[in-house]
Amino acid sequence: MASVQITPGKAEKTLYEENLGETNGSDRSTEEFTWTEEEETAVRRKLDKVIVPLTTFLYLLCFLDRANVGNARIQGMEEDLKLYGVRFNWVTSIFYIVYMFVEVPSNILLKIIGPRYYLPLLVVGFGFVSMCTAFVHSFEGLLTARAFLGVFEGGVMPGLAFFITCFYKRQELLFRVGIYVSAASLAGAFGGLLATALALIPPWGTSAMIIKTWRNIFFFEGLFTMIVGLAAPYVMPTTPGECWFLNERERRIAAERLRSKSGAEENEKVEVQHLSRSLMNINNYICALGFFLINITVQGISLFMPTILRDLGWSRTKAQLYSVPPYVCACVVAIAVAYASDKTNRRGIYLACFSLLAITGFAILRWAQDANIKYMGVFFITLGAFPGGPGFLSWAMNNAAGPAVRAVSGAYVVTLGTAGGILATWTYVKSENPKYPTGHTINLVGQCGVVVLSLAGIAYCKWENRQREHGKRDHRLNGLSASQIRDLGYRHPEYRYIT
Repeated sequence: MASVQITPGKAEKTLYEENLGETNGSDRSTEEFTWTEEEETAVRRKLDKVIVPLTTFLYLLCFLDRANVGNARIQGMEEDLKLYGVRFNWVTSIFYIVYMFVEVPSNILLKIIGPRYYLPLLVVGFGFVSMCTAFVHSFEGLLTARAFLGVFEGGVMPGLAFFITCFYKRQELLFRVGIYVSAASLAGAFGGLLATALALIPPWGTSAMIIKTWRNIFFFEGLFTMIVGLAAPYVMPTTPGECWFLNERERRIAAERLRSKSGAEENEKVEVQHLSRSLMNINNYICALGFFLINITVQGISLFMPTILRDLGWSRTKAQLYSVPPYVCACVVAIAVAYASDKTNRRGIYLACFSLLAITGFAILRWAQDANIKYMGVFFITLGAFPGGPGFLSWAMNNAAGPAVRAVSGAYVVTLGTAGGILATWTYVKSENPKYPTGHTINLVGQCGVVVLSLAGIAYCKWENRQREHGKRDHRLNGLSASQIRDLGYRHPEYRYIT
């Protein structure tokens, strides 16, 4: 098969290799079912036409409803709700604090309930909270609304990431995750355009509650999100074997091609050993810390870019509109990087190289004086940082075999990474405008850390693969039954990490 997960060249297949369904030639097969490479390609393309657009659109709405507070801030919300001092920082911070603590429990619930209804429920929930934000009258009301937004949005990113892994092999994963996470940059682009347009809607409502300017942003974006969430269960499949857009043979191919990659069943329940195994994976910690540092930049720029551009001396409308091009470019580059990374089966080298662009961008913002030069630095930042989120998340899930372990790993990597979002909300404070030296310096150092972690991750994965090639992990098979061997996942001596 195309995946190089097992050491080749052994005279006989081990039980683990048989479970991977490795074959020679163009046929793909498990023990009882055979299909051709052309059939598998056709099935994968059909999956791409439904799964990828669906997850991308849902995450776009998620990030749009999260980041629109930054657009609303410069459209009058700051003055109306008296967000003086660090109040805006608390508004953004409470969201990530709540968000961080619901991610792992949410993914466990996802495994129990199933994605078809649970993920759309989350979408309807955060859409409703966003719509209700249009009616808040005080700092305390906005703080409460953002906390509830964190409750619903906390499970969306790890949930969608796990949902994608249920339909694709690990060497196919990053490109698809990269596309859906790129919705964050698309949301940034749409956010500026929508905020400009929605803020121009004439005042409407009752005498007791007039909806205008920034309130329109929350109301209409939240309402649209709710409608999409209610419709999502009708198109969202639960498992590869239940895809409504595949025929009977294609559904079996979609299911069997995944079952052949590991001994675990896709519907295995999350148990204590899966939690501990996720916590024992050193690669997860590298990815989680890298995701933490990336999130400081991605979440911070998403929340504060309109403010940073306004403080260059530009008008509200110009700041909103000028926030669009950097996001559009970031989206294109993030998808291209994900595609190249999947094709070359490498993760860390791309993360390290593109972080150098972000380092350059923050150096420009920190020390340049000209507004146009600083705007160029914003492009460098978005181009360099936005590919990092899907890169680290996919790297972690690539090297966490077994559906239950993968679900927990994805959730807790995002959970630890979300702490970066909390820090991001305090990097740019009003008292330091318009230069924001502390915020730019924190992000500059953070991106340097991303480079170091990426190189460390490459070194660790290569070292661990060499240990397995030399037989230094073979003792893990001693005294185990066939089912226990299948359940070893990434700890199996024949498993190979992606670097």
